Amino acid sequence: MKIDIHTHILPESWPDLRERYGYGGWVRLEHHKPCCARMMIDDRFFREIEENCWSPEARVKECDRDHVDVQVLSTVPVMFNYWAQPEHTLDLSRMLNDHIASVVERSPTRFAGLGTLPMQAPELAVKELERCVKELKLPGVQIGSHINDWNLDEESLFPVYEAAESLGAAIFVHPWDMMGKEKMPRYWLPWLVGMPAETSLAICSILFGGVLDRFPNLRFCFAHGGGSFPMTLGRIEHGFHVRPDLVQIRTQTEPRAHLSKLYFDSLVHDANALRYMIDLFSADRVMLGSDYPFPLGEHAPGALIESMKDLTDETKDRLLSGTALEFLGLEREVFAKKSMVDSR
Repeated sequence: MKIDIHTHILPESWPDLRERYGYGGWVRLEHHKPCCARMMIDDRFFREIEENCWSPEARVKECDRDHVDVQVLSTVPVMFNYWAQPEHTLDLSRMLNDHIASVVERSPTRFAGLGTLPMQAPELAVKELERCVKELKLPGVQIGSHINDWNLDEESLFPVYEAAESLGAAIFVHPWDMMGKEKMPRYWLPWLVGMPAETSLAICSILFGGVLDRFPNLRFCFAHGGGSFPMTLGRIEHGFHVRPDLVQIRTQTEPRAHLSKLYFDSLVHDANALRYMIDLFSADRVMLGSDYPFPLGEHAPGALIESMKDLTDETKDRLLSGTALEFLGLEREVFAKKSMVDSR
């Protein structure tokens, strides 16, 4: 079984958000030719996408080609819109979450979903989180690597964490709005350098901010193999010990003590890097994630894992599906039972 924890989806259309909310800065789609659309922020081009970004049918066809059984759907991070007025981000989050839930409901053997929240307004985020889990039956949510000027150790976010822990909701952390992007205008460096740093920022904020001391049962998964965190863990841990006056402000728990509580996707594009992650975190904390359907993703999801002849079949099974099921709080039989019902 293959479960891809890291895939992005959009509705094929949505209302004119500038007209709906009264100001700009929102993403809109221009369907300028068959099966293709431009993502525009006001009149600025952001990204070209194809129908596999919105069409469940196109996605299933490509999943069948790549032998992917289940995609876990989440919105495209540019749709977080944490910068906007909270009630407007909530309204859009509800639209996006309803869309994802409807795709899952129509094809429950092929899709699971993660919601999005107005994280800049934790009280509203908690309410939408509760709706995602209780009403929409989503197993968790996707959040950004930071929330405007807040890193993920911001105590204002603790009510969201408390609610997620109580609900048993998984939290998938995805980098966005990359740091230092104004200093990296060329060579696609915000995506190549800024994104890995963003993910490490999120992990270190959670570890040093005492988030896991306070909420030990939270399940966080970090995109893109944890970014630059795994390869700089030695430096991070060394800094923890040599400058306790600067680092040990909110926790005295060593970084490695919490590694068994963190999850990571497998999107590292390099067999040696993946071996290092498995050795560092264990296969019980690493899961297939492809970043489908975008260029920086793994174009044949799971191909890297399947190509590694030194991994046992048991380890591959864990990486391809077992860890994802645990992270999502789902049982393998859930999809099998749904499939049996659908086949009738």
